[in-house]
Amino acid sequence: MLGKYRLFHFGWVIILLGALLAHFIQTSGGIAVRDLRFNGTNGQVLSGLLYVPPGVTAENKAPAILAVHGYFNSRETQDGFAIEFARRGYVVLALDQTGHGYSDAPAFSNGFGGPAGLAYLRSLDIVDTDNIGLEGHSMGGWTVLAAAAAMPDAYKAVVLQGSSTGAPFAKEGDPSWPRNLAVVFSKFDEFSDFMWGVPRAQDLPTSPKLQAAFGTAEPVVVGEVYGDLAAGTARILQQPNTTHPGNHLSSEAIGDAIDWFDQTLEGAKAIPSSDQIWIWKEIGTLIALIGFVVLLAGAFEMLLSTQAFAHLRREPAGFAHEKRSPKWWLAFALAAFVPVITYYTFFYWATLVFPASAILPQSFTSQIAFWAVLNGVIVFLVGLLLRGNKVEGRGDIFGSVLIALATVGIGYLFVAATDFFFKVDFRFWVLALKPLDLVRFKIALVYLVPFTVFFVLALRGLHIGLSVRGDSRLVQYLSNVGAMALGFVVFLGFQYLTLLFTGHLFSMNESLTTVIGMQFLPLLAVVAFLSTYAWRRTGSYLPGAFINALFVTWYIVGSQATQFPVS
Repeated sequence: MLGKYRLFHFGWVIILLGALLAHFIQTSGGIAVRDLRFNGTNGQVLSGLLYVPPGVTAENKAPAILAVHGYFNSRETQDGFAIEFARRGYVVLALDQTGHGYSDAPAFSNGFGGPAGLAYLRSLDIVDTDNIGLEGHSMGGWTVLAAAAAMPDAYKAVVLQGSSTGAPFAKEGDPSWPRNLAVVFSKFDEFSDFMWGVPRAQDLPTSPKLQAAFGTAEPVVVGEVYGDLAAGTARILQQPNTTHPGNHLSSEAIGDAIDWFDQTLEGAKAIPSSDQIWIWKEIGTLIALIGFVVLLAGAFEMLLSTQAFAHLRREPAGFAHEKRSPKWWLAFALAAFVPVITYYTFFYWATLVFPASAILPQSFTSQIAFWAVLNGVIVFLVGLLLRGNKVEGRGDIFGSVLIALATVGIGYLFVAATDFFFKVDFRFWVLALKPLDLVRFKIALVYLVPFTVFFVLALRGLHIGLSVRGDSRLVQYLSNVGAMALGFVVFLGFQYLTLLFTGHLFSMNESLTTVIGMQFLPLLAVVAFLSTYAWRRTGSYLPGAFINALFVTWYIVGSQATQFPVS
């Protein structure tokens, strides 16, 4: 019996180790991390994490920074910046933009929540209101610029990470606004044309829009300070060697922000910007995320050993193919590459068919669901046309639903407990899993329907249509991971090799969709692993389909923006 529980125990031990590492790093030196809810503009409830350095009180005030994530991210995405700012003595409010994380929808409303976030930060009696900085990544840059425009005398300096002044969502920059501006825009940022009107990020110094903000008619010199710090007109451009989302994982980008606030704000500790520990927090939450996947597999194995679910356990009955024939390779190629071939097109169709509404309030989740269901139908039809031997693999629907609910429910309890005790989510970079609030839980129930349809169709095609007799365990796992994720490996590899050699993505007009697609690569690999694990133990594609439908719906709804006001 102990063998049935071994993987489950291994999973929670991994989670505990990762969570402890992440917790100790983000609270290094006595930093306190507080989970906040406060009322913003028009009664809109906003969420944030407040990092308070040790020794900071109403009698011993500290400088402060409002730090804001970008589109489709949440407050935790700013952890690298927040940890390093707090280590240097800044009080940091890492804000969930409106419609993101735990902040009320809709997204884009009330200056993205920026003015309310700055007002709340200034209301704290532990904050030195004469020394407040604003830092935002991507759309978070427009969030802090909205705060700067609404309260022009309430801050002292701004750092825009992969963001811009001016259209489409901010006030135009000039030599005196915003105050003491640092633009940290990476050399391989995917949004240079959208942000600054230049086709390649390396061309940013020649951007007329940037030059206007810097008060010069000449190309801006990277690393040179323009204007006057004392007068609030200083400007600097830095270009770290990374991509747009890479700013979050760049010690260079984080160091540039530290250095700028060190020059423009008073009262912080003199810790060199090269002294950074945030990466260990990222490693800790990655370990916890890996532990979560192991825990799900272990929980499933443990439940199968109980009397309630023992009837589900059986060996797969038959194989569709005796060997990897040309027919098998054709089916494999279609399963792997049709989803990426249809990626942009189906997403565009979804914007026309399913605009944000009270029923489907998350635009991008609707696009993913639409794309997924259509590809599920395609994979299902491919499986029917190209499968070899007839294979039975449906199994007990009711039992499959129950064991999936129990498996993912156990995983959810561990995520919620980790959040409660350690205030960390399970993440790496922009791939993150966190508890749902009540509003997003109700949203998830709606989106669960199309995602269940997709996984039932897609995983039926995977296990019924692509199973090969004689495959070892390793080959079976690798084959299924390849069928699910190889297309995105090739797709993203092509896009980013093009970016590396030309300075821009191949699909220049689809930068946002391309960046979001980065999450699908690890997500689909996890889907293939969990599905194959369940298939090997039950001979049915249904348990894996239902587990992945619950898990992926939870992941996507929890990480996406809500564009339509819901409650």
